[in-house]
Amino acid sequence: MNIVFPYRTLAGDIGFEVTSAKLDGRALPLTMISRDQRAVALHEAERSRWDEARLDIKATLPEKELAGGPWGDLVCLAVLTESVTNARTVARLAPGGGSWSGSLVFAREAHHVRAALTVVVVATVDGEAGRLIGTAEETWTVELNERVPARKQELNIHEVDFRTGPPEWLQQFQDAPWVVEPSGDMPTVHLNSGFEGLTEFLGGGGTPAEKAVRGMLAAQIATEAWTAMFHAAVGDLEWDDEGTPQWPAGWKDGVLRSMLPDVLPELSASDALLEIHLRRTEGGWQELQPRIQYAAARRAKAARNIGNSLRAMSRVAEGD
Repeated sequence: MNIVFPYRTLAGDIGFEVTSAKLDGRALPLTMISRDQRAVALHEAERSRWDEARLDIKATLPEKELAGGPWGDLVCLAVLTESVTNARTVARLAPGGGSWSGSLVFAREAHHVRAALTVVVVATVDGEAGRLIGTAEETWTVELNERVPARKQELNIHEVDFRTGPPEWLQQFQDAPWVVEPSGDMPTVHLNSGFEGLTEFLGGGGTPAEKAVRGMLAAQIATEAWTAMFHAAVGDLEWDDEGTPQWPAGWKDGVLRSMLPDVLPELSASDALLEIHLRRTEGGWQELQPRIQYAAARRAKAARNIGNSLRAMSRVAEGD
């Protein structure tokens, strides 16, 4: 797709980073900010309680394109959101020295666990003010309860007897070995401890043949989980007044950004998000299912796990 919006938008990249952070005016150690992980950890052993955080942000925009484009009243904004609390904080960044910088201040009470930070550019286009013309491809994660600035795993593993629960809704699936619940702050794979031998087998050691089967089983569970998470993330997309889908917050953002390059490899992230939205609303959704399954299998490393398992079983058979 060549057109994402019904007006001209930025083709160049928008990048940004968190350069420093403060809690109630007290600077955090730089070790609690990771550029590699694109994460900020705000919880310290010495300061577990705080009221207000300040993130200093520096963004880089495609300046030559901006200078020659048909846009007026350019504004660069840092946006922090958390889906659990529906919180949204916006801060304006100012140009200077080849970049755009500013500080975003937010209250602890407005957030729960994890927030997503991004940068957007809005402008007046064709006489219409406040139109979105660009969004950073990569988001940062702000961890409120962690001391290490790393992106958290995207799955919880919960062992429970489906026959008795809790939660009670699992009782209707008591014959299933597992169920994926792609909702909440973090998706959960419920493993049925009432399914004879399942949890013991997954957590045990055993012979090379048993380890091989365990690898294939783990790959199958992970593939189903990534597929379910992708569908949940797409199903919860929201869009603006122009009909353009918006990137979700939290784990859904991470799932879409990690899988879309395999689902629609010929498109940029923003174009792929719009194409997914159009396929679901205007037709062609079923044609994408093999690509979604492929992307989920890649995230689950299914090919490697199954290949290792087959080779291990082959060696066992040759030994016999």
